[in-house]
Amino acid sequence: MTISRGLGLFPLLLLAAGECHAAGVTIGVVAPQSGNFAALGAQVLAGAEAKIRQDGDTIVTVNEPCEDNSGAAIADALIAAKVQVAVGFLCATTLDGALPKLKDAGIPAITVSVRSRILMEDAIKNDWPLFRLAPSDGAEAAKIIEVILHDWASSPIALIEDGTIHGRELTEAVRNALEQNGLKPVFTDTYRPGQEQQIALVRRLKKAGATKVFIGGDRSDVSIIARDAAAEKIKLDLLGGDAMRAADQPLPLADGVQAVVLPDDTARADASPAGVALRAAGIEPEGYVLPAYAAVEIAIKAAQDAAADDRPVAQHLGGTPFDTVIGKIAFDSGHELADNPYQLMQWRSGAFVPPDAPAQ
Repeated sequence: MTISRGLGLFPLLLLAAGECHAAGVTIGVVAPQSGNFAALGAQVLAGAEAKIRQDGDTIVTVNEPCEDNSGAAIADALIAAKVQVAVGFLCATTLDGALPKLKDAGIPAITVSVRSRILMEDAIKNDWPLFRLAPSDGAEAAKIIEVILHDWASSPIALIEDGTIHGRELTEAVRNALEQNGLKPVFTDTYRPGQEQQIALVRRLKKAGATKVFIGGDRSDVSIIARDAAAEKIKLDLLGGDAMRAADQPLPLADGVQAVVLPDDTARADASPAGVALRAAGIEPEGYVLPAYAAVEIAIKAAQDAAADDRPVAQHLGGTPFDTVIGKIAFDSGHELADNPYQLMQWRSGAFVPPDAPAQ
């Protein structure tokens, strides 16, 4: 095992670690350092290392190849390095193999990426110490349903989707929830994505009497539907999902279109000391940088609290609110985020803002 300062890349699972500090915390950071996910892994490593170095603690980085049957070897590396908490984990295959061994060693894992509902169900059933900083795979639909039931229940609603797996499943979840609440859409359809115009679709929406439309599709299609509805003088309130967080091109999105999206952590970092420090160090707080930084903040606090009362670290993760660079975080009894991070936003003047935000 090589112990050194930094993030050097070596063809071993255990690639780098900080100098040991007897009074500090040892954090394992599991992330891809080669292959297709290397760029995302670099974001995880950058955010985690920034916080660990700032506090003078010890970092143990472990390569995550995201291959079947790689999890057990990753767990062995973490156990051999005597880490107290492990963060990162971009791939479900890693956790599936690593968690049984991490449980036996008393090492909690905090994933910043994996959303699998089945994996978390297995973790709870088997008492695996997995905590999820990423939203679950049902959180987006849950927030969309909440918004529609609260804001649209008395209006004629249409549900349309682009035929992709995600678009179809998201829209089906919304439809099922509406029916369970005694609401029936006036129009449902699968549209053909990537078209230059959707005039026929918006005319059919008008004919059906729809005024509120949920769209399970990409931002570019939503932009075209909004443009064509305006051109036909058809008043439609449009709502999309997290796919709306995409480049505003080739057709700019019309003001007033709403979306249920994850918050922009990068914007939050602009005014935070951590974000300023990261940029000063040449690290752009994008992608997984800030979630990894936050995961380390949580890991360090939980490990310190465990050292103070001799209880396992995992017992200090559930139910305790943590102040982090991405806001206050708490895990519920199912090791999920206690608060759904998805938010209702409205496109206005080139940015998504809260619907009740004052006009600039």
